[in-house]
Amino acid sequence: MNVVREDIDALNAVLKVEVKPEDYQDKVKETLKNYRKKVNMPGFRPGHVPMGLIQKQYGNSVLAEELNRVVNDSLQKYLSENKVEILGNPIPKADSEVEGDFNNPADFTFAYEIGLAPEVDVKLSGKNKFDYVKVKVDDELIDKQIDDLRRRYGKLVASDKVGDNDLVMAQFVELNEDETIKEGGILHSSTVSMEFVTDKKVKKELTGKEVGYKTIVNPESVSRGGKDTAAMLGVKEEELEGLSDKFQLTITEIKGMELAELNEELFDKLFGPGNVTSEKELRERVAADLSGMFVNDSDRLLTQAIYNDLLEKTNIDLPDTFLKRWIQLSNEKEITMEQIEADYENYAKSLKWQLIQGNIFKTNDIKMENEEVIEYTKGLLASNYAQYGMPAPEDEELTKSAMQVLQNREEANRVYDMLAERKLTNYFKETVKLKDKEVSYDEFVEMANAHNH
Repeated sequence: MNVVREDIDALNAVLKVEVKPEDYQDKVKETLKNYRKKVNMPGFRPGHVPMGLIQKQYGNSVLAEELNRVVNDSLQKYLSENKVEILGNPIPKADSEVEGDFNNPADFTFAYEIGLAPEVDVKLSGKNKFDYVKVKVDDELIDKQIDDLRRRYGKLVASDKVGDNDLVMAQFVELNEDETIKEGGILHSSTVSMEFVTDKKVKKELTGKEVGYKTIVNPESVSRGGKDTAAMLGVKEEELEGLSDKFQLTITEIKGMELAELNEELFDKLFGPGNVTSEKELRERVAADLSGMFVNDSDRLLTQAIYNDLLEKTNIDLPDTFLKRWIQLSNEKEITMEQIEADYENYAKSLKWQLIQGNIFKTNDIKMENEEVIEYTKGLLASNYAQYGMPAPEDEELTKSAMQVLQNREEANRVYDMLAERKLTNYFKETVKLKDKEVSYDEFVEMANAHNH
């Protein structure tokens, strides 16, 4: 077996695999002998079918399969031994026939195209300046957060009039189109949370009203739609379609939230006994927590800014024609060149980023050790438990769960991507010159959302 490389240009080459009879004959004979033992053919006892018939019926397909295996093995071996960095996989050369005769097998030559990975030189140092966007933690934001905490630990008390964030207990009665009560219609009592009523007209109408007030509403305007509307009316979601969009709503009870008092009892509930003892300390603690809360988003915005900058400034040429053919051949579903062309720009961008990231990792000796991946996965699992207010299991149990997650290929890839991004962000923060830029909470949320889309 021999592999010959012919370079076409800096990004494209052809590998010719020359196969001799000794590379495949023994294996083909052995496979055909096994076929003979198992095959059932009318007129012959199992295992006694003449070899000539076996050869005639299965010879070509067994030969093709074996040649395919031999060629693939030798391509992979050649690329690995010669440290050839390629994009995608080798694909049969366009407009090129296999040299050799399947009916009289002797020497064969197969030609494959390969796309060569371009040289990438990422220039990043302290000379590169980037904004590090942070939320401006001002009094207004601290007040809002403290209000939220007080509401979370507050208690519901009876209220005379409907306020912006009150809970309204109401009775819903289904009406006919002419606003008379529908016979056999829905009659159900439920709670309306004023905070989530987005229909401004309805919100305005209900605000300030007292117990006993009646009005006509479309149930969707006082709920979040779908499942939520169905639950409010005590029906299944699929039953919503047949219902009227006119319901009489009667206020039966109003509950307002009495905010928890700013005292030691609340401080202890929030931060553990004795950790915060005054309003001043509470404000300092909330400010610090808020700053910490946005660090991941700030990091992501920085990584995105550097990503855009590097993509723009790092010159990377790709073997485009080869890659388009490779995408077409390797796609499970049939895909046209028009479809590939339409999405190729995004694909090329993503590939260029992989090459840039690969170069950064290699040049700076950033590795993803197995042990580290497991520890990182354990951290992700522990924070999931914390999110639901549950203590994380013992270390041994957590390690076991992490190993299970990493056995799922899709999950493992997701974890690797997250860890790679974390390492990349750390590298960026240590390498470039950062200038803190404070923006308001609303601006920050807008920027973070734009990045997520």
